[in-house]
Amino acid sequence: MKIVLDAMGSDQNPVPDVEGAVLAARAYGVTVILVGDEAKIKTELAKHKIDGLNLPIVHAASAIGMTEHVEAVKEKKDASMNVGMQLVKQKQADAFVTAGNTGAAMAAAIVGPCALGRIKGIKRPALTAALPNPTGRTLLLDIGANADVKPEYLYQFALMGSIYAEKCMRIPKPRVGLLSNGEEEGKGPLVVRDAYAMIRANPKINFVGNAEGRDIPKGTMDVIVCDGYVGNVAIKLSESLAKTLIGFIKEEIKKRPIAVVGAALSKGAFDALKVRLDPSEIGGGILLGVDGVIIIGHGSSNANAVKNAIRVAKEAVEGNVVSLIASGLQGS
Repeated sequence: MKIVLDAMGSDQNPVPDVEGAVLAARAYGVTVILVGDEAKIKTELAKHKIDGLNLPIVHAASAIGMTEHVEAVKEKKDASMNVGMQLVKQKQADAFVTAGNTGAAMAAAIVGPCALGRIKGIKRPALTAALPNPTGRTLLLDIGANADVKPEYLYQFALMGSIYAEKCMRIPKPRVGLLSNGEEEGKGPLVVRDAYAMIRANPKINFVGNAEGRDIPKGTMDVIVCDGYVGNVAIKLSESLAKTLIGFIKEEIKKRPIAVVGAALSKGAFDALKVRLDPSEIGGGILLGVDGVIIIGHGSSNANAVKNAIRVAKEAVEGNVVSLIASGLQGS
């Protein structure tokens, strides 16, 4: 399997990008094609042991910065995002991963000079996040691709999320919920109420009704659907809250000498908790609805996050998620 990595994507590029590619190539046995400034990539690769790993480099003369407008996608045809997307479009690679500008990545995938386009029949793509719950992960979508939605968009998000959760997250008959301000049918704005009826009418979706914000971390539902504005607020609040709570725990332990001893004895448990709450373990979210596997991670991604984003790409390719969404849409 060949996965393209935008080596100029992260805030600290190409350092964590290259290290993450090395870790992924070693852990998953995939070929990671590094796209970006060839000289900089080679300098970083020289710092690692890469014997036996497949890490080819494809030069890209420019990159799209985090603060640039999405118009830069059309203006910079030689940017690493466009060059990487072209490799997927030409079937020279199976997936594309970036920790770069989210808006630019979505634009590159849909309307850029090397765009893959949407799956036939999909109105809008949706960006996902797999958030931790007591028994695994809850898939939340959309988390930023669509601030304004129509009922049909939410319906398609539910269908795509259900397929992805079943085939890539290995959840049999995933429970799908629609985020609202109450669990009762009839709650929420008109767009949510209309989407409720559409989702419920499809027997292929295991729709369990409205979800409330508290259901995201509880794990009572496997897939929760919302518009990109609400989803983006929810995921950033969740990530910040996790970091804040860990900080509170550390502060309170340091205030109590006996607690420090207890914390030392509980180090294994605290380490495990940190891993469960660490956003870098998620890696990145798949952009569902695009005619190709596109994974978008945080600009602040470290090497572990990049590694896991590549893992998510590998799982999506193995799960044949693009074809399954296309066939699922036709049969809906």
